[in-house]
Amino acid sequence: MGTVFSFDVRLEGDADRERVRAGLAAAVAGLHHVDEVFSPYRPDSRISRLARGELTLAGCGPDVAEVFGLCETEERLSDGWFTPRYAGGLDPTGLVKGWAVQRAVDMIASSGAAAVCLNGGGDVQSYGGPWRIGIADPLHPGGLAAVVEAHDGLAVATSGPAERGCHIVDPRTGGTPDDGLASMTVVGRGLTQADARATAAYAMGPEARAWLEQLPGTEGFAVTADGTTWQTSGFARYLARHGDGEGRAA
Repeated sequence: MGTVFSFDVRLEGDADRERVRAGLAAAVAGLHHVDEVFSPYRPDSRISRLARGELTLAGCGPDVAEVFGLCETEERLSDGWFTPRYAGGLDPTGLVKGWAVQRAVDMIASSGAAAVCLNGGGDVQSYGGPWRIGIADPLHPGGLAAVVEAHDGLAVATSGPAERGCHIVDPRTGGTPDDGLASMTVVGRGLTQADARATAAYAMGPEARAWLEQLPGTEGFAVTADGTTWQTSGFARYLARHGDGEGRAA
């Protein structure tokens, strides 16, 4: 997927280490498979073939149908700010990475791991915990803008240009979002939705705050281009207190 994935897997008591290793191997293989199926940069991927009209959606298999169903839900909830279709192309990657990471964590958890933290290019899905998840400061490389304490499946997704340049398109203009945000972080119970909503919220800019407030189980934290921050009303309950938590992911 053109980025780095890191796994932190914790065992307790008499957990079957080999079973957990097998679950980890299956999760890694699953991520590679998702890249092969969904990458718009691979000419032989199902997504690329679907875009060229060589396959129908039904012919792409159940995973592709599931992802596009989830994309349609997020497109509807965001009034089109999130979309897998623009400029005549197909690109569900604003949701599919979070979906793939969430599935991978589920695989490892079901193998008997006590706690899992999977970071896929800065988007994090947790299981168990507590975990301390750093939100990178987009204006000061190596620094943190905030730290979230995650328990029992919390997901943290961040969108913005700091790591890869501006790769998010305003679907209404086809150009770069002109919104003054340096980064947009969304916290929720699953990375599938958090990833898509962070993408939509970054594209929205200042409008995102009111939109996120309306979504149940979803909170946001933004860093603006001038270094100021804003957050939704329920975000503070996820902020870590100094010294709390055992695991870390950035």
